[in-house]
Amino acid sequence: MSQRDPIIVKRQYATDEKLRLRHDTHARYTLPKKDFIEWAIKMLNLRGDEQVLDVGSGPGLYYTRLHELYPNTRYVGIDLVPAMLEGHGQHNDSDYSLACADVGKLPFADGQFDIVMANHMLYHVENIEEAVAEMRRVLKPGGLLMAATNSQNTMQEMQILMRRAIVLLTRQGAAMVRPPSLPSDHFSLENGTRLLSRHFNAVVRYDLPGHLAFKEVDPPIAYLESSRELREMMLPSDVQWDDVMMIMRQQIGQLIKHMGELMISKLPGLLIATDRGGFIKTYMDQFDPLEVEE
Repeated sequence: MSQRDPIIVKRQYATDEKLRLRHDTHARYTLPKKDFIEWAIKMLNLRGDEQVLDVGSGPGLYYTRLHELYPNTRYVGIDLVPAMLEGHGQHNDSDYSLACADVGKLPFADGQFDIVMANHMLYHVENIEEAVAEMRRVLKPGGLLMAATNSQNTMQEMQILMRRAIVLLTRQGAAMVRPPSLPSDHFSLENGTRLLSRHFNAVVRYDLPGHLAFKEVDPPIAYLESSRELREMMLPSDVQWDDVMMIMRQQIGQLIKHMGELMISKLPGLLIATDRGGFIKTYMDQFDPLEVEE
C-alpha cells in the first residue's frame, strides 16, 4: 500500500473530522495571521459570475468563502467519498450542486467550466497525469486551474523531530532512516509546477510562507495523529507509530519548556495553470486575436 492507495485515502477521509482538525490547526496557530482560502480565491481575480468546479471539495471549505466573496458564481463540488460531501450542509441555491465523482473520469462535457479548483488533494490521486488531463478537458479555452499544495520544504522542523524519534527506536543505522514523507510531496509546489506545464501553456506559482507557533504539546500531537493512516505505513518494520508519538511528545514538551514555544515553518501555496486565460491572456491574444470564449 502507498499514501495514494484508494483504500487508505478513503479510510483517512471516511469523515471530515481529521481534515477539519488540520484546517483548524493551521487557522488557529499560523503566524502571521492569514486566511489561506480567501487569499487563494482572490488570486484568481474573478469577475464574479464564473462557473466553478471544486474537485475534491471535501466539506465545502472553499465554497463557503467563495460564496461570501462572489455570491453570483455557479458552483459544482465533487468528491470521491460521499461522507465528505455531507459537510456542505443544505443549500437552496440553483447555482450550487454536488456530486460523488472521480477526478480521473469527470462526468462533465468538454469546456464547461471557467475555473477548476483542486486544493490540497491531487497528491492523493493515484494517476495525477490522468486527473490533470481530465481537468484541462472540462475547462473552457480561457479557463484557469487552481491547485493548492505545499512545498517539499514545508514543516521541516517537524520532520527532523520525527526522524530523530525513529532513529532512537529502530535497529537500522541512522543513515538509512528517513521520516515518513508528507502526502503533499507527491504533488508539491516544486514537482507540481513541472507536471502542470506538460498540460498547459503557462503555470504560475504563488507562495504564502508562515509558521505554526505551538505553546502546548497536545495540538501538534493531534495534528500528527490526524494523518496516521497516511504516514504509519512508511515507518521501518521494527518501529511502532505509538512509540514514535511518545518520543515526539517528549521532544516537543522539552522544546516548549526551554524555548517557550515550538516553531514550525510552513510553505503552502498555489499553482495556477492556463492555456490562454488570466495572467497570460493579453500575451496570448497577440498571437491569436480571435475572440476566446469566456
